[in-house]
Amino acid sequence: MQALLVFLAIAALSLLASSPALDPGRFPALARLAAGGFLFLLFGVVLGPSMVGVLSPEDLQLMRPVMALGLGTAGVILGLNLEPRLLRLLPRPVYAAALAHSGTAFLFVAVPLVVPLVLTSRPSVVAAVGAASLLGAAASLSSGHFAVLAYRGGRMDRARGLGVALLTMLDDALGLAVLAVALVLGAGSNPGEGLGLVCLAMLLGVLCGALLAFLTHAMNDLAELTTVTLGMVALVGGAAAYLRVSALLAGVACGATLALVGGRTVERVARALGRVERPVFLVVVFLVGSGLYTRDWAAWALVPGFVGLRFLGKVVGGRLTQRLARGVLELPPRVGYALIAQGGLALCLVAEYEFLVPGTLARRVLDVVVVGAVVNELLAGPAFRQVLPPPPPREPPASAGVGVAT
Repeated sequence: MQALLVFLAIAALSLLASSPALDPGRFPALARLAAGGFLFLLFGVVLGPSMVGVLSPEDLQLMRPVMALGLGTAGVILGLNLEPRLLRLLPRPVYAAALAHSGTAFLFVAVPLVVPLVLTSRPSVVAAVGAASLLGAAASLSSGHFAVLAYRGGRMDRARGLGVALLTMLDDALGLAVLAVALVLGAGSNPGEGLGLVCLAMLLGVLCGALLAFLTHAMNDLAELTTVTLGMVALVGGAAAYLRVSALLAGVACGATLALVGGRTVERVARALGRVERPVFLVVVFLVGSGLYTRDWAAWALVPGFVGLRFLGKVVGGRLTQRLARGVLELPPRVGYALIAQGGLALCLVAEYEFLVPGTLARRVLDVVVVGAVVNELLAGPAFRQVLPPPPPREPPASAGVGVAT
């Protein structure tokens, strides 16, 4: 009953977020959080066991299947974006540029924060390295929604906006790769068992992707195709939860397999999943927020370092990115300031890690990234203005005593 009330509250908040009452001119920070879905993250934090307590730890445990379905769906959508033809057309400097900004932020965060993780939680060195790597992976990710909104609104030319969006799409690969390595180190009793679990997740995704491609190959009815697609996506998440492997990685493998062998049905499958992308994302971020443990003071102490080092890493990495992409990719000046927004994939990474590697350290990583993602979203707006051209000066109003010659 409590879960039903919470989901009704989510629907009400969704209506509020899309209503004209949340005027960006009057409440710019709140409107940015609502547009990015982070308002639902805060809503989950407030209703979670650490604050108001509308949702108990037992409720969150019962909602694990919903989380697995959401992560599987997010993974399939990510995998479908890996279009082989487009990836082959991109020149190598573009990949190097994407690696520059994401890899720099990863190193700036992961290397210094491994020390306090070891000192405050006293885990094994392998566990501390895995947790620090997850923090670095979350820091490496950026969202391009500010750039997309800017060129749609005419404040940035289209080539530069798409250049920033392309960089933010390519950095997803680094975050997913680090998640796989961290699960190898921590998901099993030893690295060999962890590697087996990651391989099992990828194999599950490949098989489901091939089966989905076979089932939808000759399907022309849109309603039937949508039903089969949603059923197969649910199968990916459900099977991954049953086998205790990563639903996110299995979903990525499923989507990538479909993009590779699906042929003409890929676009229609992507369109069908696009209809449920926003509701699924909002439910996932709400559940991630409700899992925040607000009384871990060590996590709060790590947040300033995470946010500050990530900001510095993005600025420095942005300079390297501009040098590497010169002549092949149009980017705005000081592109690092356009990469401060973090996006929802970072939340999916730490939720998956906390799901498969339970313990104090994984929960601390989730706490740091959840709070850091909200702060980064608030910082992203003022930072993005640094890459926009200054507005044209307003012409002074004509004096009443000055005539106009015609």
